[in-house]
Amino acid sequence: MHLTTTPATASSSPPDASVQWVVCLCADWCGLCRDYAEVFAQMAARYPGSRFAWLDIEDEAELVGDIDVETFPTLLVADAGGTRFLGPLMPQAQTLARLLDSLAQPDQPTRPHSPATQAVLRGLAAAPQHWIKAG
Repeated sequence: MHLTTTPATASSSPPDASVQWVVCLCADWCGLCRDYAEVFAQMAARYPGSRFAWLDIEDEAELVGDIDVETFPTLLVADAGGTRFLGPLMPQAQTLARLLDSLAQPDQPTRPHSPATQAVLRGLAAAPQHWIKAG
């Protein structure tokens, strides 16, 4: 995947707990995922308050862990309060924008993180090479 990511340097500190993660779980062999990569990167620029990350479920199987991905692309949206969304999403900018805008509304439900989701978020916080640089 050829996304612009933040290099793993000393200046790339993990995000604080208040950051919302938007994680695309994909596969490099999936043409739909490859086509979605640029759209996803553009959305990272549109939502600078969120930390976007791109994970190839095969290349990064250890980081993805026990999260079950059956359909591509699958999206994980989570923050310190819990998992806000985990599932397949149509790979379109307007669909992602509607989802993120709706999740930003007050009183949107969250569910507690599963152990698998907690592990992915901890892993991502320590792996800035997967973060998509906004802008």
